[in-house]
Amino acid sequence: VLKNNMKTILITGCCGFLGSHLSNFYTKKSFNVIGIDNLLTGKLENIEHLNRFPNFKFYQKDVCKRINIHEKLDFILHFASPASPVDYMKFPIKTLEIGSRGTENILKLGLKNNAKVVVASTSEVYGDPLEHPQNELYFGNVNPIGPRGVYDEAKRFLEAITMAYRNKKNLKIGIVRIFNTYGPNMRIYDGRAIPNFVNQAL
Repeated sequence: VLKNNMKTILITGCCGFLGSHLSNFYTKKSFNVIGIDNLLTGKLENIEHLNRFPNFKFYQKDVCKRINIHEKLDFILHFASPASPVDYMKFPIKTLEIGSRGTENILKLGLKNNAKVVVASTSEVYGDPLEHPQNELYFGNVNPIGPRGVYDEAKRFLEAITMAYRNKKNLKIGIVRIFNTYGPNMRIYDGRAIPNFVNQAL
């Protein structure tokens, strides 16, 4: 049973690499944490240790479908999405669906609860950048029909619709563009830069 005297945070993609670390962090920081994941690429083992905490609750849900959360939410961290080239090339349509329909479902849930919504974007919004390092004023060099196009455009749409909800509906939002992040709970054959370097070195 979640506690009434604590802020409640919803984390999508809670069984994935970053989502599982966020779930762990906020559970131990005395938040009520509700994690949802459809297990497309996430693994239940990443959050199994949290089941002993009374302030953590997991639901197997798909953000692309209607989301019914009965608890009052204060914050939403939207981290659901295939993020590895291996995954988004395997699930191209689902990747686009999560970035579009899934993101709008989360933004609507944020509005309903008057919650702040933070969405996870990526350095891929810059495409194959012509500028190094990129600053926030650089708009990118994206090929929408290239091999990474489904992920690039899913995240570019995620940012655009999130800003539209902020500007037109006054939703409290945050956008984080995540670059090459690595660490525990990342799969050995994830396909992203650091695991590839380590595997090649080994």
